[in-house]
Amino acid sequence: MSLSGNIKTVSFPDILQLLATGKKTGVLNVKTGARQKEVAFKNGNIIHATSVNSSEDLLGNMLLNRGKISKNDLDRAIKLHKQTGRQLGTTLIDMNIFDKKEITEVLKQQIEEIVYNLFSWIEGEFTFREDDSPKDAPFLVDLATMNIIMEGTRRIDEWLEIRKVLPPDDVLLAISVVPNTTQDNIKLTPEEFSLLGLINGEHTLAELINLSPMGEFVTCRGVYKLIVGNLIEAIGKRDQDEVEMEDEEEAVLEIIYKLYDNCIFRIRNLFEEMLGENNQKYKNFSAQYRSGLLGFFPGTDPSSTQRPSFDKFLQEVRAIPPQIRFHKLFRDLDHMLCDHLQFAFDLLGYGSYRDSVSAVKREISEPLARRRDLVKQFGIEDNLYSTINRADKTVKMVRG
Repeated sequence: MSLSGNIKTVSFPDILQLLATGKKTGVLNVKTGARQKEVAFKNGNIIHATSVNSSEDLLGNMLLNRGKISKNDLDRAIKLHKQTGRQLGTTLIDMNIFDKKEITEVLKQQIEEIVYNLFSWIEGEFTFREDDSPKDAPFLVDLATMNIIMEGTRRIDEWLEIRKVLPPDDVLLAISVVPNTTQDNIKLTPEEFSLLGLINGEHTLAELINLSPMGEFVTCRGVYKLIVGNLIEAIGKRDQDEVEMEDEEEAVLEIIYKLYDNCIFRIRNLFEEMLGENNQKYKNFSAQYRSGLLGFFPGTDPSSTQRPSFDKFLQEVRAIPPQIRFHKLFRDLDHMLCDHLQFAFDLLGYGSYRDSVSAVKREISEPLARRRDLVKQFGIEDNLYSTINRADKTVKMVRG
């Protein structure tokens, strides 16, 4: 079957419908200007999609923007991917950062977003190569094309209304001071509820899209519904003077506080899963970290209301002379986290040690992605990975 033309005259939904009803197998290439996308089909269903010569839909960028991976881990994965020639998704699995199920789910979302993006194109040359197969695609999905057509068409219709309400990209969004609604009328979807947690008067729509794990369309639709529901409002552009006056030290200490407490919680949770909640060995080990600054990091459940007070932690840190404040804090935290990782190896074995390292990396990737400016300025990511690497060297030396 030879199929080619321009989506000016044959719409993208019509092309998809033709391939779906004909149960075609092959690769559809669509190109306009410098942008080029390929969608692969098998028996009429979509099995893969990619952007050619574009970073907008790359797996690494998607994971990084959604806080699923740290910049450090992504850089290492990309370097290894280039050295071995193996796909990035496969490399991330080999590095024990993700498992196959997680990568497949993210790739499915990525493929859907690539295809949905094509619904907004108003022109572009297309060619369908029958019986061709996608290159370098170790992970394939199976998406019902007719469902994609229905959802894509609905999104285009919604976009027309959504864009009328969304604020400009440089305007900050905040929770409405006096929502013009009653409690009985507030019915939020999980996506909208998740977005409310990100809206605090400090982020623009563009920043929310980067922070949200739900993709551009779902995020914008959620913001649209929250605005229409009078739950959030635009509060103007960011005041440059306020940006400069931000207490950077307090902001970075809050990042550190949350990061290390959550890391220790993940490790403690691993011990409890393996040995039970009341195991004495872990209790005896962790008792040494119950005083001073480290007493604020018992590894409590991040969702618990009984967490140590950040205000008290901040007060104690600021009692340390400024000249040595961060040096002492990072030194103590480094020893505590490294000791926890090594103890996991000593007591539970190498497999559990690798699980604890993976759990820590997953725990830190999202918070590190939120304030990259402060993370880089204060070397938070470098310190964390230095700690993990130091524990790894010790474990490798012991294992021989």
